Amino acid sequence: MEIIRTILDELPKGKISSAAFEAANIVIYTQDKDFFLDGEVEVKKVVDKIKKRISLRADESLLWDEAATEKFIRKLISAEAEITQIIFDNARSIVIIESKKPGLAIGKNGELLQEVRKNTFWTPTIRRSPAIRSKITEAIRQVLYTQSAYRKKFLNALGKKIYTDWDPTKKEEWVRVTFLGSARQVGRSAILLQTPNSKILMDCGIDTSQKQDKDKFPIMDVPEFNLKELDAIILTHAHLDHSGLIPYLFKMGFRGPVYMTAPTRDTAALLALDFIGVAYKKASSPLFSITDVKEMVKHTITVDYNVVTDIAPDVRLTFYNAGHTLGSAMVHLNIGNGLHNLLYTGDFKYARTRVLDASITKFPRVETVIMESTYGGKENILPSRREAEKEFAEAIKKIIERKGKILVPVLGTGRAQEIMLIVEDLILNKEIPDIPIYVDGLVWDITAIHTAYPDFLSNTLKGRIFKDENPFGGSIFKRVGSSTERKEVLEKGPCVILATSGMLVGGASIEYFKNMADNKKNGIIFVSYLGSGSLGREVKDGAKEVKIEGEDENETINVGLEVFSIESLTGHSTRNELMAFVNNMNPAPRRIIVNHGEQSRCLDLASSIHKVYKVETTTPRNLETIRLR
Repeated sequence: MEIIRTILDELPKGKISSAAFEAANIVIYTQDKDFFLDGEVEVKKVVDKIKKRISLRADESLLWDEAATEKFIRKLISAEAEITQIIFDNARSIVIIESKKPGLAIGKNGELLQEVRKNTFWTPTIRRSPAIRSKITEAIRQVLYTQSAYRKKFLNALGKKIYTDWDPTKKEEWVRVTFLGSARQVGRSAILLQTPNSKILMDCGIDTSQKQDKDKFPIMDVPEFNLKELDAIILTHAHLDHSGLIPYLFKMGFRGPVYMTAPTRDTAALLALDFIGVAYKKASSPLFSITDVKEMVKHTITVDYNVVTDIAPDVRLTFYNAGHTLGSAMVHLNIGNGLHNLLYTGDFKYARTRVLDASITKFPRVETVIMESTYGGKENILPSRREAEKEFAEAIKKIIERKGKILVPVLGTGRAQEIMLIVEDLILNKEIPDIPIYVDGLVWDITAIHTAYPDFLSNTLKGRIFKDENPFGGSIFKRVGSSTERKEVLEKGPCVILATSGMLVGGASIEYFKNMADNKKNGIIFVSYLGSGSLGREVKDGAKEVKIEGEDENETINVGLEVFSIESLTGHSTRNELMAFVNNMNPAPRRIIVNHGEQSRCLDLASSIHKVYKVETTTPRNLETIRLR
């Protein structure tokens, strides 16, 4: 291919034995020991010229024996680094070193890794072992390791596709987006981006609050959407309303790439597996299988924040911190070599929380923004976070004083960890009694994933983890991992229970609710968005009797417990934060498309943005197509 020929022409003759793609990255292999050790200067010159990432690795013929290499690594790296696993990726000449203290394994200025590379010719990669053991992270990494040969072929084929007709000067003629879901609604996010050369799907979620399939899933039986023509999927974050249908696309035959951050990959896989489990508990057939989830993982390409990568011949992707949940990302797309720059915010939080730093507002170029409006209505001017935490503490004290239990339905990723840190702080500062805090299974598993990726957390939280102060491992948190343990919790005294789902539409929170609902001593505190049609919305709106879907028939539950709703603890941007985000965006966009909000909130936010900032705004309906350029 042209780009490979360009690289080889620029490097010394006879030094490169082979070249391949790893998606948008280019890997060159050498059998020359001296060039492997000293050739990075020559490679950097080529990188500076073509503006693409190039990795230099040793040909398989140069590599040390695996056993000898592992012995060398364990002797070189101090036992204090706590190496948990060493894995060899023969297909790519990479050795993966998993360590509980990566800094000690890397060494000052990377000197230990350089020693591994210089002596064994393997290219070392360091990965952090979670402070809390995460079975899902281990399983995902195992899938990737065992599928290394397949991944190499897949990534190489993808790279060839990306660089077909590679021409840095080529300009596109048009760009358009079609809303297959999330327009004037919260849930089933799915936006199709089209250019003359590419079709890219941004998010593909499920509205779990809806009962009818026609309202639950993105609208895909339209001429614009053809799975065989889809070049890539981009996932902003792991919540089911954005990720839930992606495994189903693999069930239907999609074998292209899915771009997301590493923590989003792990969490999305876990939530997909839980979605299957919930379906079986309801005695219904799941949409997809474990095999389909594995296919999603196999085809996932993880991208860190602020890293530019080509995902199609005419589209470059950059992820930016969205502040919504672990690994959540704003999607910046440079389309057609600068023809148009699109920012899709997904869900974002423009305020610092205990778990995450605020979303960013500075971008290289932006002409169009597609932004959420979950709390975009004028009525969504909410109290401060400090006031919300005080309200949360008062609700807990009130229920504990009357010997009741507190159920806090949470999103497994994001709200759960935020609430854990708030409760920990309240207990340490003696603002609430020192009572048991039960964390149900899925929440605990996702919390473990947080400890595997501290670089995605707030600076404060990251610092604690780097100092071996695992904030989620305190004795106040008690894991609940089975129905037997769940029953024991319900039989004990006052406590706080964190369980999914946040909207009471499945998961352990339903089981707790059924057992706690009719007792006036108990209380429920909602801290997440409650979709229209969800059981949580019914309870929040004052229903005294609700029906819960059972295996054989619906079960009627009397609601006597006290209900609290503290919207200010949301992981979404509030009305003021949404307006501040637009105000502080640099550069200022020319157009803002408002989605992911109830209709009145979408219209209200779009109207306010237009009036205050004189920016063109649009609030599309589902199936509307908007030409961006």
